[in-house]
Amino acid sequence: MKPQNKFQQQVVEASRTLPALTDKQIQWGYDNAIDHIGQRTEKGVITCAKCGHSWQGGGHLLNSLLGNECPHCKAKLKVETTKKRIFNTRWYMTAITAHEGFQVVRTVMLLCSAKVGEPAKYDYSEVMQRWIAPNGKYCTFAKLRQTMGTCYYDSWIFHSDLELRKEPNSKYSTNVYNQIYAGAVYPRMKFIPEIKRTGVKKAFYGQKPLELFRTLLTDPRAETLMKTGYQKLLKRLMDSDWKKIDNYWSAIRICIRNGYKINDATLWCDYIDFLRFFGKDLHNAKYVCPADLKAAHDRYMAEKAKADEEKKIEELKEKETEFTASKGRFFGLMFSDGIITVRVLESVRDIKTEGKAMHHCVGSYYSKEDSLILSATLNGKRIETVEVSISKLSVIQCRGACNKITKYHSQIVELVGQNMPLIQKRIAA
Repeated sequence: MKPQNKFQQQVVEASRTLPALTDKQIQWGYDNAIDHIGQRTEKGVITCAKCGHSWQGGGHLLNSLLGNECPHCKAKLKVETTKKRIFNTRWYMTAITAHEGFQVVRTVMLLCSAKVGEPAKYDYSEVMQRWIAPNGKYCTFAKLRQTMGTCYYDSWIFHSDLELRKEPNSKYSTNVYNQIYAGAVYPRMKFIPEIKRTGVKKAFYGQKPLELFRTLLTDPRAETLMKTGYQKLLKRLMDSDWKKIDNYWSAIRICIRNGYKINDATLWCDYIDFLRFFGKDLHNAKYVCPADLKAAHDRYMAEKAKADEEKKIEELKEKETEFTASKGRFFGLMFSDGIITVRVLESVRDIKTEGKAMHHCVGSYYSKEDSLILSATLNGKRIETVEVSISKLSVIQCRGACNKITKYHSQIVELVGQNMPLIQKRIAA
């Protein structure tokens, strides 16, 4: 893709002088980014797929407790009991550097081919670069991907060139480059001054480097959280949706001003949501900086549950009123053949109880205007639930527990059919 603006032209020019990855970086990836396989035979002999060394293992349980490490090369192994002798795996690593005033996040795919009894063979390919400007703008260089006949985002065409790629900017399109796993991050990093200023060291708090860098460069509130020691809160907000920081920022400022330490960011955010629900002052340290966060959270959680229950009761009363107005003329209707009794369910609560007891979805049918719900019982025990069309005076469905048909099904349908004139009479009343 040709550069579309001045920023992209600057990045393309800078990319031409970007140094290649060093042998030291790649070797670090081979040693630290790859989970090597240990092949275990049925007799318990383990072979390291990294160096080819074999030894008698101590049993699956013992290896699980003590770990699996090759005694020869000291590699940590993922032991698999299998007859498979060839293992081909792919892993990612990320190298972070600065070049020509841009922050560059370089993604490398490491290829490992191992045959039992032989040392592993390695290869690599730099598949993607994310170039980030000091103002947070970014663009992506990447190799081509195989998009036909595969559902994998990272089916790279290794012999293609790293070139500027177009990225989707619609919320309905997936940016595949954002889906690529960062993998192990090379520990020696170089940052542009604007990133250094934000307080970033080597930790990324579970975030992809591109997202963390762009958030820090475009929103000074992220830099404030980083520098004031609220990294857990920064992680929590980025994990959910960074835009939600608007809901918490006034309370965060109070915490910073009072030196309040937030040890559990998730619990604190939930607690602030409760305070907002109850209309409490989020600018008041008395509320947003509780001495015992868990106790305060649990207290408001109980109050919220009570309020939700009261709301449900009010909503149920409204639904009951509507239901009575719609179906009240059928209340009291009941008929029997001497064995089975069928009666109209006379409230929303009764219909919900029926659905819960019978493990089917009739509990939501109270709002269906053309449906009349009846319960068929034998000696007081529910056996099937009947739905009748009021307009057509016919049985729509008749189901037992878990939507199964019982041996009484035909008898119930026939009984309802015989008494359809009673329902018709109630309609005309």
